[in-house]
Amino acid sequence: QVQLVESGGGLVQAGGSLRVSCTASGNIFIINNMGWYRQAPGKQRELVAIITRGGNMNYADSVKGRFTLSRDTAKSTVYLEMGSLKPEDTAVYYCYADRIVTAIPYWGQGTQVTVSS
Repeated sequence: QVQLVESGGGLVQAGGSLRVSCTASGNIFIINNMGWYRQAPGKQRELVAIITRGGNMNYADSVKGRFTLSRDTAKSTVYLEMGSLKPEDTAVYYCYADRIVTAIPYWGQGTQVTVSS
């Protein structure tokens, strides 16, 4: 099993920056991909950014150039630096990881990010 604990998030004005972090614990050696999804009110959960076990990163088109995903392997932590934030970035941000071979997903509890106009 893998547990994901998020931190960060909060309220920020449009154009501002924010960082969210996610630390994995438990059987971390089974983790394949790790990253962030978000879900805005009334919308489906969507991928924000993800890093593969090999270090390749993928970003949603809507955040490219504004958000940066990074990983500290020693701390089993991924960070999402969010810049030039827009009101449409307002959502609950969920940390995500999946298991090698089976791709079983693991989710954090979610952290609210609110961008005011």
